[in-house]
Amino acid sequence: MDDDVRRGDIRILGRTISVDERVNAPAMAAGGLVLVLVLFLLAAVYSSFTIIQPGNVGVVFNRFSGALKTVGQGVAWRVPWITQVQSYPIALRTYTMVSRADEGAVMGDDSIDLPTREGQHIRQDISVTYNTSQEKAGDVFRSFRGADISEIEATFVRRTIITVAQNQAGQVSLTDLISNQRGSLQEHIQETLQVEMGKMGFNVDKVNLGASHLPDAIEKQMQQKMAAQQQAQQADYELQRQQTLAKAKVAEAEGDAQAQLVKARAMAEGNRLLQETLSPLLIQSKAIERWNGTLPQFTGGGALPFLNLNGLTPGGDAHAAAAPLH
Repeated sequence: MDDDVRRGDIRILGRTISVDERVNAPAMAAGGLVLVLVLFLLAAVYSSFTIIQPGNVGVVFNRFSGALKTVGQGVAWRVPWITQVQSYPIALRTYTMVSRADEGAVMGDDSIDLPTREGQHIRQDISVTYNTSQEKAGDVFRSFRGADISEIEATFVRRTIITVAQNQAGQVSLTDLISNQRGSLQEHIQETLQVEMGKMGFNVDKVNLGASHLPDAIEKQMQQKMAAQQQAQQADYELQRQQTLAKAKVAEAEGDAQAQLVKARAMAEGNRLLQETLSPLLIQSKAIERWNGTLPQFTGGGALPFLNLNGLTPGGDAHAAAAPLH
């Protein structure tokens, strides 16, 4: 036996353990236990609270009793490994499915496939804005067993939006879907989503139908149809314009004729009144007013007109006519 073993060292499995190492073993074990305890306490302290971010409400769930309560933003205290805290949005949150790779909830073309009443299919961008409330947050927690909102969006919210949009679009023609009935379709989707998501504790604030993406063949057909409709509308407009112009000309002609008739009637009435007011005395008076007092130098062998002035005197005949002078 060598000197080390004789001094009290122990050889175990080919390794010699000194006396000093045997003496320090309990201290080392105690130090390790203290370290584990400190780490446990730190983990317990860290797990005893959760920060509820602004715009969210927290749901505190007791795993033993099954009790639920909601708390506002800030620090939510809980018993580690006994209670669970989950937060849900009360501020508006938008879930988007679009064709652009960097804009939707999922990378790549995430626009949804919509069937039409004719059986054709298009790709449609859509976004849904929703939230919950402090009163309904507990319903959300129960409905999804405490799942995080991102997990709920990736499953329930996404599937519900697609299903409702496809069911509603299947009742609409392709022309209406991309034109004049688009707003009505959007309203119907929102109303149905409100019912379906409301069952789980969510409130739908707004549904927005974005760009519609048509297959090349359908887009060409739609362009041809729209061009034909525009031509028909232009022809109808031109017809209405010509009819309006014709009516205007007729009205103008009728107005001119009416004006001529009124003018003729006025002239006839004026002539009638003039005839009624003319008399021999008035004619002779007008002649005297225009006579310069000079008799004609040559009469041509005929009778010389002579003015009967008796009609202008008090004793004369007012109705005497001019007598010729021989």
